[in-house]
Amino acid sequence: MTIKDMHGHALSGADTKATEHFDTACALLRCYLNDPLAEAQAALAMAHVLVAYLNLLGTEPAGLPAAREAHAAAARCPATEREAMHVAAAGALAQGQWHRAGRILEDLSIRHPQDLLALQVGHQIDFFTGHSRMLRDRIARAESHWHAGMPGHHAVLSMLAFGLEETADYARAEKFGRLSVELEPRDGWGWHAVAHVLEMQDRRRDGITWMTQDTPAWSEGSFFAVHNWWHLALFHLGLDQIDETLALLDQRVLGSASPVVLDMIDASALLWRLQLRGVKVGDRWDALAARWADVGGASIYAFNDLHAMMAFTGADRMGDAALLLDAQAQALAAGGDNAGFLQHVGQGATQAIHHFALGRHAEAAELLRRVRREAARFGGSHAQRDVLDLTLIAAAERAGDTKLADALRNERAIARP
Repeated sequence: MTIKDMHGHALSGADTKATEHFDTACALLRCYLNDPLAEAQAALAMAHVLVAYLNLLGTEPAGLPAAREAHAAAARCPATEREAMHVAAAGALAQGQWHRAGRILEDLSIRHPQDLLALQVGHQIDFFTGHSRMLRDRIARAESHWHAGMPGHHAVLSMLAFGLEETADYARAEKFGRLSVELEPRDGWGWHAVAHVLEMQDRRRDGITWMTQDTPAWSEGSFFAVHNWWHLALFHLGLDQIDETLALLDQRVLGSASPVVLDMIDASALLWRLQLRGVKVGDRWDALAARWADVGGASIYAFNDLHAMMAFTGADRMGDAALLLDAQAQALAAGGDNAGFLQHVGQGATQAIHHFALGRHAEAAELLRRVRREAARFGGSHAQRDVLDLTLIAAAERAGDTKLADALRNERAIARP
């Protein structure tokens, strides 16, 4: 008898117990809860693919060996055509071929629109590559194949909501995001999608109301909690509520002392924004910079490098900053998708942060002016990449170029009313 997952897809080589673990792991991943990796490791076949994905989508250097081992194990298993496409996508991703992996999963989702794992991993790849249109369209193509009551329907709606937000369709993004949370209050991506809408519309008080109406739902047991705490802190910062922002920074963002790269990005981004405001952050950079140094010296994803440089310069670890610039040069020479991320945006943006910290504000402004129009090409969201514009305004002002600073503020007033 062929064993199938909850959506009717065959799971080659699996037994009933392995299938239960696999479905549980996927359900945890959909809400960004607890430890889906442990559940995936308890299953077989497709679970090897899931283990590979889970070790890759955190952009952790330490995850690469485990991901490649899991991919090799998956490649040795019997596989259907659909499973073989997952294996190929995981293999491409393990080799740093982000765009190829996204394309394989795009084709898989066209053939199997109810394969939720393919949709979710593809959606994350679109995020990491800054492909805002595909964040929407990958999910839009499949949405009509889903209906109320289907397991995981909430996740399709939350992904669609985020894709609509990143393509500036804010009204529909908010509608679908709120609906996803109504269906599954633990869906951290749904909470996140609505938070992005409110951030982009500068609806700060609405954002605080949204994120505090049921905080345990999106924070307890969630490995996505730090990022959503970061959103709440941004709402307070936008209202000049510095004490509240610092409290969230200390208790929720830095307080976890998380060594997870995605959490460290949020900590760097919030500290940098505070510093741009002239807020004295004391020695808060020190422990964070030490965690960035522990990640290792290789440049495997340019967006991470930008935030590591913030921490290194904030903590006056200029030796680590120099090593990071050297690692970027080596990654550029090595080729691959990350070399493209660096070439178009990442290297210039990271160097700009370095210049800014050294007081070379005119040089920082020049570099940021070159890369800001293409900033999406090295990943992240509009809200995350906003730090480049904020840094450019500050750099122009500190360089004495008041006309440029004023022009940028006028631009911002129209874009973010």
